[in-house]
Amino acid sequence: MSDDLGLFGESDVRQDERPRGAKAARPTGRTRKRAVLWTVFALILAVGGVGAYYGYRTLSGIGSYEDYPGTGEADVVVEVKDGDPVTAIASALEEKDVVASARAFTEAGKGDSRVTAIQPGFYQMKTRMSGQAAVERMTAPGTKFVPLEVRGGNVLHDITGVDGKVVKGILSMLSEASCAELDGVKKCVSPQELRDAAENADAAALGIPEWALGDFARSPREHRLEGLIVPGLYHPKPGATATELLKGVIETSTTRLQGYGIPGSTAATGFRPYEVLGIASLVEKEGLRKDFGRISQVIYKRLSINQKLEFDSTVNYKLDRPIVTTSDEDRNRSGPYNTYQVLGLPPTPIGSPSREAIAAAINPEPGEFLFFVKCQKDGTTCFSDSLDEHERLAAKAREEGVF
Repeated sequence: MSDDLGLFGESDVRQDERPRGAKAARPTGRTRKRAVLWTVFALILAVGGVGAYYGYRTLSGIGSYEDYPGTGEADVVVEVKDGDPVTAIASALEEKDVVASARAFTEAGKGDSRVTAIQPGFYQMKTRMSGQAAVERMTAPGTKFVPLEVRGGNVLHDITGVDGKVVKGILSMLSEASCAELDGVKKCVSPQELRDAAENADAAALGIPEWALGDFARSPREHRLEGLIVPGLYHPKPGATATELLKGVIETSTTRLQGYGIPGSTAATGFRPYEVLGIASLVEKEGLRKDFGRISQVIYKRLSINQKLEFDSTVNYKLDRPIVTTSDEDRNRSGPYNTYQVLGLPPTPIGSPSREAIAAAINPEPGEFLFFVKCQKDGTTCFSDSLDEHERLAAKAREEGVF
């Protein structure tokens, strides 16, 4: 019998050979040592069994878990990231001490469809909540901070309509989305703080993508972020600084732009990615979605033959007016955004271009149109390849009260 562990001595192996009636030998030091070793060996087996049992209990979901008893104490902000499963949300809550354990939340939310429907964003929770209280608060209306929603054509600055009504720009909307009231103290980043950061922070601090750096540096400071924030929902982090807020939004927008083909699909256009973004912003402003492809074609055609774009949208952008037409006085104003006076594209985009406008700017419809005009009251555009036809369509639209 092998005795690699030294648990057995010669006397143990040969006890059966001891003569009958012989007295057993008194325990020696070596015998006591073997007894201790056997005891340790038995304990190891016992501890291993207990460990395996508790491991089984944990894996099988059997047993107790830590859970706070109350509805919470101090305010705290928790982020749910895009694509987070319930287990990741539970872990985030545990890290912020909202719940005593991740399992307190998952057990309380088991079978609750509201929990699996939790959307990305920031949530105002409280520390030391029971799992059930955390579920109820996180799924309640008003717990999630209202996100920033950018729509196609939105611009950075506020615009005052002819009726005096102010249409909030992206910076004002971002200011509102930044507001958070924690433990009774409300804090917001003001529109002016955001404007200062947009005009003065360096490119790295703002998260400007590499493909836009040169154009960003050359752009007028008050407009240099225009067009870099595309439509969609953004989740500003409560408590962030103005520069941090802008960087977060721009980096999210840059990721979306990559999915839309900027800069990856712009090489065949013959224009820089930033210029394609500018073309898309013109497309967005000049017509309905169904007409985007042909409007893009007109822009490319005019640029290819060195014909001025002559777009009212570029003039009104600088004048902060949300109207379609311009006056002779407006069109005679000097400035880089007056495409009646200046050849080529304006120095920056003139608004936030949608995915559809970007697609049209990258792949314009084929054709030879040189002119277009809104010819129906619903905003439908009519196209022509001659000035005479264009003027006829424009006169008809004026007679019908289109503009």
